[in-house]
Amino acid sequence: MTGIIDRKMAKSPARRKHIPVRMCVVCRTKGDKRALTRLVRTAEGVELDPSGKMNGRGAYVCDDRDCWERVVNTKILNQALNMNMTEQDRVRLQQAMP
Repeated sequence: MTGIIDRKMAKSPARRKHIPVRMCVVCRTKGDKRALTRLVRTAEGVELDPSGKMNGRGAYVCDDRDCWERVVNTKILNQALNMNMTEQDRVRLQQAMP
């Protein structure tokens, strides 16, 4: 019994910190959660979520200009967020393009 306790109390090797991985809804490339931009469906429409912690259904987009243009000009984000984007949402996303 003491052997089990000794192993638990022994200094464990340093673990690497878990890094969350997310996927761009357009190009399907995977990347670090902080490297992608989160878009969230809210009652007001689609909003950017720089903190990554807003409530609501979210989708991630990489910083590639082509991906942003496809998000604004196609129905990809509509499908990912289960909603219909308004013209105001499209204008808001165009202004936020990297």
